[in-house]
Amino acid sequence: MRSSPDPKVYRGALVGLGGIARLGHLPAFRADRQVASRLQIVGIVDDAPNAPRSFDGIPLLSQPDKLSDLGPLDFVDICTPTSTHLDLSLWGLSQGYHVLCEKPVAVNRAEASRLAAAALDARRVVMPCHQYRFNPVWRRVKQWLDDGVIGRWYLAEFRVYRLAADSGASDDAIPWRGRRAAGRGGVMLDHGTHLVYELLDVAGPPQAVRAWTGRLRHGGYDVEDTAQILFEYPNRMATMFLTWAARRRETEIRFSGERGSITWSGGMLTLERDGQTESFDHTVDLDKASYAKWFADLFRDFATTLDSGDSARPMADIAQVAAVLEASYAAVA
Repeated sequence: MRSSPDPKVYRGALVGLGGIARLGHLPAFRADRQVASRLQIVGIVDDAPNAPRSFDGIPLLSQPDKLSDLGPLDFVDICTPTSTHLDLSLWGLSQGYHVLCEKPVAVNRAEASRLAAAALDARRVVMPCHQYRFNPVWRRVKQWLDDGVIGRWYLAEFRVYRLAADSGASDDAIPWRGRRAAGRGGVMLDHGTHLVYELLDVAGPPQAVRAWTGRLRHGGYDVEDTAQILFEYPNRMATMFLTWAARRRETEIRFSGERGSITWSGGMLTLERDGQTESFDHTVDLDKASYAKWFADLFRDFATTLDSGDSARPMADIAQVAAVLEASYAAVA
């Protein structure tokens, strides 16, 4: 009996060594055995003036064009501010690399189309880091919705409260997410992207979008710190409220259906069906120390996608999110 060949090992490099790279990406690449056996990070690019020559034993380079010094590479993992995502992704494709990129990869349909054309021409994969899709609590919610546990659902409510924009690894007075030049948008673009792809996974593209944005607390930002969005569907509605102007950190997601409701508040998930209620404590699953596990699941999917060469699915993901982001900001104008 002929044994199956060992799966291919892909060599890659991180571009950017901020908070998301240090706390999410690198731990997933290094600590998860299955990921480490398929995807190897052999270099890091970061142009910080005081950056060391290596990080955790991985060579650290100052510019992307120095990656050729590391020998053959299969992919780059882009962990830089949003304003650089498109250009770095296009650069990676031009070098013959597959691309894994932090969200959002594209913020409108034109950018998504440009990226899709470049990926097709290069015959390479571009995959967005939509790791919240692999959050075990969201997976459970989505499974219940797919199985019709609460019947036909007609109302979805997403509410996210944060005190400020995430500062990442920087101690700047104004985090890069609070500056349009780096973040391209505020809370609606930054955290909203996660909620958008989750909504798309269970409801598809909306028929119409209404939105409001404002800057309520952080006068030093030049982007919105608060947003309210309403998504219209033929027989259902979804709302999102996101703010960086809260007094405490909270997250709540609720789906209401004809037979019951699903409420996810903090670490507790509650299912009410036909008058009966069950609660599930997922506090441990949502601890920040667990985030790397979500990335590990994403990276395993990335390796499988590289094996198949299927660039259509992740590009469709990027394009659908970009279209909703574009429509949301257009609704504010």
